Amino acid sequence: MKIAIDFDGTIVEHKYPAIGKELLFAFETMRELQKNKHQLILWTYRHGKELDDAIDFCKERGIEFYAVNKNYPEEEFDESISRKIDAEVYIDDRNLGGFPGWSAVWQMLNPDSAGPPEGSKERKAEGKSGSWWKRRSR
Repeated sequence: MKIAIDFDGTIVEHKYPAIGKELLFAFETMRELQKNKHQLILWTYRHGKELDDAIDFCKERGIEFYAVNKNYPEEEFDESISRKIDAEVYIDDRNLGGFPGWSAVWQMLNPDSAGPPEGSKERKAEGKSGSWWKRRSR
């Protein structure tokens, strides 16, 4: 799938134009989505230096996007085309109901999964205490 992901309020706390604190499980989830061959598009209001800072922030944490504010990497901005990104899923804090958190995003996109993405702190802490989803829904 092509998945469009907002930056401020979704990957990091909303502190625009500064970069806020990284949200829990954001990078673990995005790495797993990429491992599963999904194309991630950074879809953000940021531009110029603020956009470059966001891209660098993600790169430093192991995430390089398929495209940034474009449908595909080679797309040239042209006033005759829509700025809406062509994606199957949009992950954004401005959704109706707000941002559910990365653990919930993972569960929605991977309903057969036993819990949060591999490598996440919560997954490592799971141990023998039962499934993550069962513990979370108690």
